[in-house]
Amino acid sequence: MTSEEVAQLIGRVAIGDRKAFAALYRETSPKLFAISLRILRDRPEAEEALQETYMKIWLRASVYAATSGAPSPWLAAIARNQAIDLMRTRKPVADELDTAYDLADDEPDPETQTVIKDEGRRIDTCMEELEADRAVAVKRAYVEGLSYQELADQFGIPLNTMRTWLRRSLLKLRECMER
Repeated sequence: MTSEEVAQLIGRVAIGDRKAFAALYRETSPKLFAISLRILRDRPEAEEALQETYMKIWLRASVYAATSGAPSPWLAAIARNQAIDLMRTRKPVADELDTAYDLADDEPDPETQTVIKDEGRRIDTCMEELEADRAVAVKRAYVEGLSYQELADQFGIPLNTMRTWLRRSLLKLRECMER
């Protein structure tokens, strides 16, 4: 199914079309479940997160604007934020990150460390090309896991403006990283 078709389904969901919602679920649930499972690393919790994700999609479908980009990133962000929210409720994030990544046990080899450091420097260089507030917003969203609404509240701007900031910033970062 194309992005346009998924966007049309979301539009139909926004007006309460249950058949469109069922079709959207059939089409997108495998990917959204994989996102939840990757973050939570627990199948029952990922299933719970997926259920909550589709509740939010049902309630927020009218907020989605097809002109704001492809629907897949919008859906993935809802799934990702829901899984992170669920993770936060079960135990402290720092403990979860240590467990999830086994930071002390999985020391990469020197070559891998060098590649990671080089990529990190490239990302830092590209982040410096963004306006300061946009760079902070990107870090808080994609490193700290804050939701779009939390960021909009922190910066005192409308939610859609925050979405635009992040979308444009990610496009600039992608362009910079491809150079």
